[in-house]
Amino acid sequence: MRGLATAALLAASALAVHAEETLKIGTEGAYPPFNYVDTDGSIKGFDVEIGLALCEKMKVKCEVVAQDWDGIIPALLAKKYDMIIASMFITEERKKVVDFTKPYYKAAMTHVVPKDSDITEFSDAALSGKIIGAQAGTTQAEYAEKTYPSATLKTYPTQDEANLDLAAGRLDLQVGDFLPMFDWVAKEAGACCKLAGEPITDPAFVGEGVGIAVRKEDGALKEAINKAIDEVVADGTYKTINDKYFKINLYSLK
Repeated sequence: MRGLATAALLAASALAVHAEETLKIGTEGAYPPFNYVDTDGSIKGFDVEIGLALCEKMKVKCEVVAQDWDGIIPALLAKKYDMIIASMFITEERKKVVDFTKPYYKAAMTHVVPKDSDITEFSDAALSGKIIGAQAGTTQAEYAEKTYPSATLKTYPTQDEANLDLAAGRLDLQVGDFLPMFDWVAKEAGACCKLAGEPITDPAFVGEGVGIAVRKEDGALKEAINKAIDEVVADGTYKTINDKYFKINLYSLK
């Protein structure tokens, strides 16, 4: 009991120090509706609103910083910001270099095909010779590369660019994060396309869910964020933000 009390005091002390400064949240800013740069130059989206709600619960000031996906973990380690809230899957590979909070939403991937596509089977043999798109450096790209080696994988710096090529007919299909793709095909920009097959939930690829990454030495911050996640879920803040963006609950995928 004494150990738990001591740990709580240390965490509270660390957050008190943080409260005197501004914590920085790193996000991509190119992954709507989760994170994107609005026409006025501000960074918005589900990830951003959740992050700011967590900061409010922790009673700290926060600033959101945009960072290209390929450099998002290196920039955290270089202390450009204090946490990553960018729809990042918790994977064993990433856990080698950063720590993660508990998941703030469940993870799944999906195949997306043109509406007139005749693709109904998702196996290496069935997709042999097909061109598959995915965002570079993502779990989706890794999944496509390892699961469909007989297909040609084409990667893109951003999800938007992959979407544009699929809509333009330059791809046979793409593998994307379930929720952004669910959102995209429901809008005019994604009217060309549809989700296909069952959601991809293989834990070898989607891990434990989507979490917030922090530096390994920032254990007190991690625990404070975990507590804040519980609080925003319990008091309805999470649902209020969720319902602005999605018709399903991201925390449960129901």
